[in-house]
Amino acid sequence: MSKRLFLAGLVAVATMGSAVAAIGDPWMPPVDGVRILSAPPAAGSARDIADRAIFQATRALQGSPRWQIAQRDVEDGPLSRYACALGVTLKARDVPILASLFDRAGAGFLVEPVKTHYARARPYADNDAPMCQARTAALARSGDYPSGHAANGWLEALLLAELAPDRASEILARGRQAGESRVICGAHSASAVEGGWQAGAAASAVLHGSASFRQQLDLARVELARARITAPKVDPAACAIEAEVLARAYY
Repeated sequence: MSKRLFLAGLVAVATMGSAVAAIGDPWMPPVDGVRILSAPPAAGSARDIADRAIFQATRALQGSPRWQIAQRDVEDGPLSRYACALGVTLKARDVPILASLFDRAGAGFLVEPVKTHYARARPYADNDAPMCQARTAALARSGDYPSGHAANGWLEALLLAELAPDRASEILARGRQAGESRVICGAHSASAVEGGWQAGAAASAVLHGSASFRQQLDLARVELARARITAPKVDPAACAIEAEVLARAYY
């Protein structure tokens, strides 16, 4: 099979996956996230007090290199976020199956009902402390627990580590750090990020129960292996700086 026909086939499968998602997604059967995840800390508990102390302490990071990474983690997609971890710079056009998989396979189906159930206020709600992103009405309406960014970041890291096991340590470390960015940013409490990691792991397990998901994951594995050979390498100096900043413990 020619390379052109191979890539055309990948795109066709990705398009078919999007059509299936539009009429009801078999990848994500109903699950009870409230039963699956730990409950958030009770108001006034030791853990709740610790969450507040961490929020206050990390406001001192405003403008720092770690703060800047947290800002990028708000909007960056997984291909950008995990570039240093993978060692290559990828665009969606380079890996259409993988890009489609990330678009479709998120943790929101598990996270959003839990947010609604607990309706826990975000740590910035009762103060004017600095944040690394805008205080929008949409952000305020979305509860603190669990963190959706942390959940999706951990899910993406788990999937990428499965597809590129030779880079699993780097990928999984970056997935954890993406969750920690939500604490640095001030958008979530530390316990909400931990809940997000639970949600990301649970979402991965649920997704792997779908045969069609596993089939697309297999296609993405082949596609990514090819792309890692031909894609531009990352800037080693820039990645070394990022790694040095992210290696520190900030809370």
